[in-house]
Amino acid sequence: MIVDSFSERDTFEAGKKLGRRAVSGEIYLLDGDLGTGKTVFTKGFAEGLGIREPITSPTFTLIQQYEEGRLPLYHFDVYRIGDVEEMYELGYEEYFFGEGVCLIEWASRIQEILPDHCRQITIEKNMEQGFDYRKIVIEV
Repeated sequence: MIVDSFSERDTFEAGKKLGRRAVSGEIYLLDGDLGTGKTVFTKGFAEGLGIREPITSPTFTLIQQYEEGRLPLYHFDVYRIGDVEEMYELGYEEYFFGEGVCLIEWASRIQEILPDHCRQITIEKNMEQGFDYRKIVIEV
């Protein structure tokens, strides 16, 4: 599925729609350059799960956990990961194979430990379409 987003609100709503359909055990890989709207998408996704607390990027903590929605959300940002061993130290298997939903930014950095059943989301800018335009590709 391809979603054309012309604003942050559109990106948020695309995430919200997907979050409403998310089920326990799903892992979403969220790719896109810096500034494409990954955190905005994640905020919408969280709202779709019924999470009302503020969503922040876990860039320096690797993971943020949100438990208040209909499913727990485990939001990973592995951009700053030095070695995949850090994921073992974090106990990633508990999250990947638990009762919640995982959303992983920069997942290509940990490709070797990702299960086969992950769902890919890619957000791309296209300046020819306008400064705020984003192409969101959702492979589910």
